[in-house]
Amino acid sequence: MTLSRRSFLASAALARPFHVLAGPAPTDSRLEEVRHEYEDFLYRTPIKFGGTVVDRVTLLNVHVTVSNPQGKRAQGFGSMPLGNVWSWPTRSLRYDETLAAMKALAEKLTPLTRGYREYGHPVDINVALEPEYLKMAAEVSRRWSEPIPKLCTLVVASPFDAAIHDAYGKLHGVNCFSTYGPEFLRHDLGHYLGAEFTGDRLDRYVTKRAKPAMPLYHLVGAVDPITAEDIKQRLNDGLPETVPEWIERDGLTNIKIKLNGDDLKWDVERVVRVDRIAAETQKKRGLAKWVYSLDFNERCPNIGYLMDFVRQVKEKTPEGFRRVQYIEQPTGRDLTKNRENVMHEAAKLLPVVIDESLTELESLHLAREMGYSGAALKACKGQTQALLMGAAIQKYKMFLCVQDLTCPGASLIHSASLAAHLPSVAAIEANSRQYVPAANKGWDEKFPGVFTIRGGVMNTRLLDGKGLGAV
Repeated sequence: MTLSRRSFLASAALARPFHVLAGPAPTDSRLEEVRHEYEDFLYRTPIKFGGTVVDRVTLLNVHVTVSNPQGKRAQGFGSMPLGNVWSWPTRSLRYDETLAAMKALAEKLTPLTRGYREYGHPVDINVALEPEYLKMAAEVSRRWSEPIPKLCTLVVASPFDAAIHDAYGKLHGVNCFSTYGPEFLRHDLGHYLGAEFTGDRLDRYVTKRAKPAMPLYHLVGAVDPITAEDIKQRLNDGLPETVPEWIERDGLTNIKIKLNGDDLKWDVERVVRVDRIAAETQKKRGLAKWVYSLDFNERCPNIGYLMDFVRQVKEKTPEGFRRVQYIEQPTGRDLTKNRENVMHEAAKLLPVVIDESLTELESLHLAREMGYSGAALKACKGQTQALLMGAAIQKYKMFLCVQDLTCPGASLIHSASLAAHLPSVAAIEANSRQYVPAANKGWDEKFPGVFTIRGGVMNTRLLDGKGLGAV
């Protein structure tokens, strides 16, 4: 049986059995062992996602062992926050219920992944497994009152995919971003993305070496204090608690502002105030140039709200507006249900990117049709998907960024490595240092320049170790 070029993307593939690859190449690997575990952490301070305040995180950690046709073995590790609030917005289920559903799915994905015994490259293994993951999610969903969304399934599956890529790089003694050329990956992109990509190779769109340094985007959440007057009671835990304190400690040049999307006056004033405080602080530092990104988490009711917001921000802080680098996912993630919210007018002013909407190539095509001019990748959607979508986004010459899911520890190494190996990505996010630093303990000693920011930049030169570079 041969795998359809579109099966990675097509929901029709849910009913297909495992794809059996042609005879193994000497560089191929197959799964021998798969196991998972969880870690739980409370946030240092809460963060707000799409109207919901979150104060904790559960990490899904996956360990795999792979072997090559010659019998050599290597172990891999993948980790990702189970971001249930972000990946599964719901009014009918509680936080603990959606988290339980994601854990139930993870329990099924471990033996499912272990049961795939064909040799192949990690990209091909994930392409074969993803339809089965989605099928399993549909089965697990029967225990709950609503189906597990595709985005949520991708989040649960992502540490399995990451661990396989990690093990594959270690099997060959190289960073996994060195394994996407024809000497390792037999197929061109046309095999995965269709005839438009025939002849294109994945390694054209990724670099073997990480960028030496990248500016860090610091998050100002919707419930975060901006100045000391916003703090009811200080944490006094040795970390900054206000925007000026963070700017001064880390030398920030990039600031991401979370907005609510349901209160125009509040959203406009939030940007105006952050810009005023940032400008005062940067002036003291003698810094003349810094940038913002704006994230509505799809809460804008319509395009009219967004355009009114843009007009008012431009009027109230012209300099602040000029500092905005891009706007992220302003309206609903389901583009097929929000076809009226076209972004052509907004995209003439600055890049407008999809985030939650991007789950397959078809959603990227629809976003382009609706006027979106950029897209955000996330490691939590899977290393394989991030690579394939990253190639498509670059081919279409769209604005490209890599976003965080408040990833700590190994998941931050993974996310940062992805950003550092995509040539057109200019900055990086690392929110865990703000919200859940406890989950970074140990990792911050091994990768001090990744978890400790100096001069507003992350030392991404550290991310070229074997596998995904985390262990």
